[in-house]
Amino acid sequence: MLVNKKIMTGMLAAILLGGSSIAHAVEQGDWLLRFGVTMVSPDASSSGVVADDAIDVDDGTSVSVDFTYMLRDNIGLELLAAYPFTHDITLDGVGKIAETDHLPPTFSVQYHFQPKSNIRPYVGIGLNYTTFFNEEATAVISDISLDDSFGLALQGGVDFNLTDKWYLNLVLRYINIETTAKTDLGNVDVDINPWVYTLGVGTSF
Repeated sequence: MLVNKKIMTGMLAAILLGGSSIAHAVEQGDWLLRFGVTMVSPDASSSGVVADDAIDVDDGTSVSVDFTYMLRDNIGLELLAAYPFTHDITLDGVGKIAETDHLPPTFSVQYHFQPKSNIRPYVGIGLNYTTFFNEEATAVISDISLDDSFGLALQGGVDFNLTDKWYLNLVLRYINIETTAKTDLGNVDVDINPWVYTLGVGTSF
């Protein structure tokens, strides 16, 4: 996980410091379509029938797609979707006790700093809805279900031209995800609050 984060950080720094002579820009009325590989890296904390912070949630990786409509040259409306992510749920001193799938559709408003440039950084703020499904208890507990979550989502990203049609996309997101794990032994409140890393390609039309 640390290696992946260092790679993403290094690539983002290189792109922000680099340059390109390929002509490409976005403007009001454009649609931006991006495909990528996304890693969800939880920064979990917990409380409930077990010791505080005894529950952890491991990383999950999947493919993602987002659609952005440029409402103005600098303002975009983005919808993020993905194939389900799978996570192991662990308990200190025991190991894996459950697993779950989740989907995190997120709607954001973006500000694009340099829409006419070959390197186009942007930031965004929005609302995430996370739904959990396929929950399965594997040890200690015999039943588990996770409540869905609504929370704030923040992002910073950059598009870097590859050709006159395609560009590289890097995004770092922080998403507030809070859930209650309901088990046969009692409830546990879990703040998952992941950092989300995406490496992808995009085009506009």
